[in-house]
Amino acid sequence: MRRVITNPELNDTIASLKRTGRKNKSRIWLRAAELLSKPRRSRIAVNVSSIARNTKKGDIVAVPGKVLSAGSIGHAVRIGAFRFSQAAKTKIEKAGGSCFSLTKLADDHPKGSKVRILR
Repeated sequence: MRRVITNPELNDTIASLKRTGRKNKSRIWLRAAELLSKPRRSRIAVNVSSIARNTKKGDIVAVPGKVLSAGSIGHAVRIGAFRFSQAAKTKIEKAGGSCFSLTKLADDHPKGSKVRILR
Protein backbone atom coordinates (compact mmCIF):
# COMPACT_ATOMS: atom_id res chain seq x y z
CA MET A 1 0.00 0.00 0.00
CA ARG A 2 1.38 3.38 -1.00
CA ARG A 3 1.59 6.08 1.64
CA VAL A 4 -0.18 9.35 0.78
CA ILE A 5 1.20 12.68 1.97
CA THR A 6 -1.67 14.96 2.94
CA ASN A 7 0.32 18.12 3.75
CA PRO A 8 -0.04 20.33 0.64
CA GLU A 9 3.03 22.43 1.52
CA LEU A 10 5.15 19.28 1.80
CA ASN A 11 3.78 17.95 -1.50
CA ASP A 12 4.60 21.25 -3.24
CA THR A 13 8.12 21.28 -1.80
CA ILE A 14 8.81 17.69 -2.87
CA ALA A 15 7.46 18.34 -6.38
CA SER A 16 9.51 21.53 -6.71
CA LEU A 17 12.73 19.82 -5.58
CA LYS A 18 12.16 16.94 -8.01
CA ARG A 19 11.51 19.39 -10.85
CA THR A 20 14.67 21.35 -10.08
CA GLY A 21 16.72 18.16 -9.75
CA ARG A 22 15.54 16.73 -13.06
CA LYS A 23 15.81 20.01 -14.96
CA ASN A 24 19.38 20.70 -13.81
CA LYS A 25 20.53 17.07 -13.48
CA SER A 26 21.29 17.74 -9.83
CA ARG A 27 21.22 14.66 -7.60
CA ILE A 28 21.26 16.69 -4.38
CA TRP A 29 17.72 18.04 -4.90
CA LEU A 30 16.40 14.63 -5.89
CA ARG A 31 17.94 13.19 -2.71
CA ALA A 32 16.43 15.98 -0.59
CA ALA A 33 12.99 15.24 -2.11
CA GLU A 34 13.46 11.54 -1.37
CA LEU A 35 14.35 12.25 2.28
CA LEU A 36 11.31 14.55 2.66
CA SER A 37 9.05 11.82 1.25
CA LYS A 38 9.80 9.48 4.15
CA PRO A 39 7.20 8.84 6.86
CA ARG A 40 6.89 11.56 9.49
CA ARG A 41 8.53 9.51 12.23
CA SER A 42 11.58 8.98 9.98
CA ARG A 43 11.91 12.61 8.95
CA ILE A 44 15.08 14.48 9.75
CA ALA A 45 15.42 16.86 12.71
CA VAL A 46 18.75 18.67 13.11
CA ASN A 47 19.78 20.77 16.11
CA VAL A 48 21.62 24.07 15.82
CA SER A 49 24.56 22.54 17.72
CA SER A 50 24.89 19.84 15.04
CA ILE A 51 24.92 22.50 12.34
CA ALA A 52 27.62 24.40 14.24
CA ARG A 53 29.81 21.26 14.56
CA ASN A 54 29.48 20.19 10.93
CA THR A 55 29.85 23.52 9.14
CA LYS A 56 32.20 26.44 8.89
CA LYS A 57 31.59 30.12 8.16
CA GLY A 58 29.93 30.69 4.79
CA ASP A 59 28.73 27.12 4.20
CA ILE A 60 25.42 26.46 2.47
CA VAL A 61 23.36 23.66 4.03
CA ALA A 62 20.11 21.91 3.09
CA VAL A 63 18.11 20.20 5.83
CA PRO A 64 15.29 18.07 4.39
CA GLY A 65 13.31 18.28 7.62
CA LYS A 66 13.20 20.57 10.63
CA VAL A 67 15.91 22.64 12.31
CA LEU A 68 15.57 22.63 16.12
CA SER A 69 17.09 25.06 18.62
CA ALA A 70 19.19 22.89 20.95
CA GLY A 71 22.72 24.27 21.24
CA SER A 72 24.32 27.41 19.87
CA ILE A 73 26.10 28.55 16.75
CA GLY A 74 28.88 31.10 16.45
CA HIS A 75 29.33 31.52 12.70
CA ALA A 76 27.23 32.59 9.71
CA VAL A 77 25.68 29.77 7.66
CA ARG A 78 23.01 29.80 4.94
CA ILE A 79 20.43 27.13 5.74
CA GLY A 80 17.53 25.87 3.68
CA ALA A 81 15.06 23.63 5.49
CA PHE A 82 11.46 22.52 5.29
CA ARG A 83 10.77 23.99 8.76
CA PHE A 84 12.59 25.97 11.44
CA SER A 85 11.63 26.29 15.08
CA GLN A 86 11.33 29.98 15.96
CA ALA A 87 14.17 29.76 18.51
CA ALA A 88 16.47 28.05 15.97
CA LYS A 89 15.76 30.75 13.40
CA THR A 90 16.58 33.45 15.96
CA LYS A 91 19.90 31.78 16.94
CA ILE A 92 20.98 31.35 13.32
CA GLU A 93 20.14 34.94 12.40
CA LYS A 94 21.89 36.30 15.53
CA ALA A 95 25.06 34.50 14.40
CA GLY A 96 24.82 36.31 11.04
CA GLY A 97 23.35 33.38 9.14
CA SER A 98 20.19 33.20 7.08
CA CYS A 99 17.24 30.82 6.90
CA PHE A 100 15.39 29.89 3.71
CA SER A 101 12.86 27.36 2.53
CA LEU A 102 14.28 24.40 0.61
CA THR A 103 12.57 25.56 -2.59
CA LYS A 104 14.19 29.02 -2.31
CA LEU A 105 17.59 27.42 -1.74
CA ALA A 106 17.07 25.13 -4.76
CA ASP A 107 16.07 28.13 -6.89
CA ASP A 108 19.19 30.04 -5.77
CA HIS A 109 21.51 27.03 -6.35
CA PRO A 110 19.82 24.93 -9.07
CA LYS A 111 22.93 22.82 -9.78
CA GLY A 112 23.37 22.16 -6.06
CA SER A 113 27.06 23.05 -6.17
CA LYS A 114 28.54 24.03 -2.79
CA VAL A 115 25.34 22.83 -1.03
CA ARG A 116 25.52 20.01 1.55
CA ILE A 117 22.69 17.97 3.00
CA LEU A 118 22.81 17.68 6.78
CA ARG A 119 20.88 14.90 8.44
